[in-house]
Amino acid sequence: MKDKTYHVVNCDAGGCNGCVLEIFSTLTHAYGLHKMDYEYVSGAEDATIMLVQGCGNKKNIPRLLKTYNKMPKKKAVVAIGSCAISGGVFANAYNFAGPIDKHVHVDVYVPGCPPRPEAIIDGLMKAGKILRHKK
Repeated sequence: MKDKTYHVVNCDAGGCNGCVLEIFSTLTHAYGLHKMDYEYVSGAEDATIMLVQGCGNKKNIPRLLKTYNKMPKKKAVVAIGSCAISGGVFANAYNFAGPIDKHVHVDVYVPGCPPRPEAIIDGLMKAGKILRHKK
């Protein structure tokens, strides 16, 4: 693998899965992210960019933290969708543990319910730019 390739991992923090569908459609070859050096990986140990979607419920936050801590030190986190940013329609739910940035450092926010693939690609590009400038 090339050194400049960004490895992307997905982490679900609970929600309706609308963002998951948009994320996986974005990561297909139809949008050509592989040509821009972005590659989906299944393990957090290999990932440099973590996409987080969902409202952050009490059951999923420990899994999110475990995934985040397994990633290398040089990483970027992208919060995908209204639920990850503010809780969205789940903000008043009994098991809502707060937005994602309450638990991990978020570098890029991609609003929408669910966001369009073009917005997710823009968020990935911003995360790549942030990673290039991190020491």
